[in-house]
Amino acid sequence: MRLLHFNDLPQGGFAGLRERQLVIDPKMNRGRVHPTAASGIGNFVYLADANFKPKGETGLHPHREVDVISVMVDGRISHAGSLEHGQQLNAGSVQVQRAGGEGFSHNEINPDNKENNMIQLWVLPEQAGQKAGYKVYQPQAGQRMRIYGGNEGQEDTFASKTAIDIAQPLAGEQLEHKGKVMAYIVKGSASFNGKTVKPRTLVRSDGLTVKAISDSKIILIYVR
Repeated sequence: MRLLHFNDLPQGGFAGLRERQLVIDPKMNRGRVHPTAASGIGNFVYLADANFKPKGETGLHPHREVDVISVMVDGRISHAGSLEHGQQLNAGSVQVQRAGGEGFSHNEINPDNKENNMIQLWVLPEQAGQKAGYKVYQPQAGQRMRIYGGNEGQEDTFASKTAIDIAQPLAGEQLEHKGKVMAYIVKGSASFNGKTVKPRTLVRSDGLTVKAISDSKIILIYVR
């Protein structure tokens, strides 16, 4: 089991946000292994944990041939752009945007006078040239919800062999995952394979037993 913590990484950012990049895969880094960030798994290639400044924003920018997943941790985001302009994301919401070959432009804006916290993940599509699309999810406490990946033909999530789940175990609850997985503990405290792990830690393991010490939020990324 390998661990990488938010505070171990260099501070970066752009426009109205500060972030630390925990995953930068060679697939999107011209084949090079990043000196501080971890590589991904499957088609999962990027994870950044960001704090928007009060009234901060990313600025309008485009994406093509990438799926962009935004997990709101604290505060709010006002979403602007070519997909679902005007959508508001509150703490706990998850926004998934598929750029495909059509592409999209977006600007994520902190409407409040205090910092917020958002985690962004990128997954490369398995098929080029797909239509752009947009989905929003509201994971619930005590549940594990798939928010990305699944078989073709279903419409609950964008199809991919790479899957992303949001798990929110309550204190004392346990979850198991068989096989290779990357997990990012967003909130709370939990033991991973018997080792206590603090928030903002990326875990990579071949199989996981997670026991929540307090109510927790964990992002799980794996290949189905």
